Amino acid sequence: MKRLIIPALMILTFVITACSAISSPLPTQPQPDSVSTEPDSPEFDPATRMDDQGAIIFEVTPLNLDSATAESLEFSIVLTTHSIDLSMDLAATATLSTDTGISVNSALWDAPRGGHHVEGKLIFPAMQNGKSILDGATKLILTIANVDAPTRIFEWELR
Repeated sequence: MKRLIIPALMILTFVITACSAISSPLPTQPQPDSVSTEPDSPEFDPATRMDDQGAIIFEVTPLNLDSATAESLEFSIVLTTHSIDLSMDLAATATLSTDTGISVNSALWDAPRGGHHVEGKLIFPAMQNGKSILDGATKLILTIANVDAPTRIFEWELR
């Protein structure tokens, strides 16, 4: 029995020494914190408005409200759901109005049809009766009706 104690202690000492060995030194060149093949996620746009009524999340961002010479007013719209087909034509359900009483219907929903993640442009005429619909307005209201909720309203203050 005494013969086994000394070899067992030597093996135990060897195992403990091997497990506590110092790892190789760190490289001298700085390494990036993380490596990603995906592009950086875009910064949040303060003009973006969200609505999460029903099973569809809407993210709406005006694209050209500052352009006084634009022939159209465009909105980037991102729709996300996991339970409803997004093949609807938003142009048929959207109205753009101002606090001056002007209201126009959408001219075009430029987006792929279907799926559960859809991104596109909702386009409205910028002129009515030869005059910009934004003239004199301080508030712009985008209303989308009957898309998995009775009404979705997105508002922006104009400068």
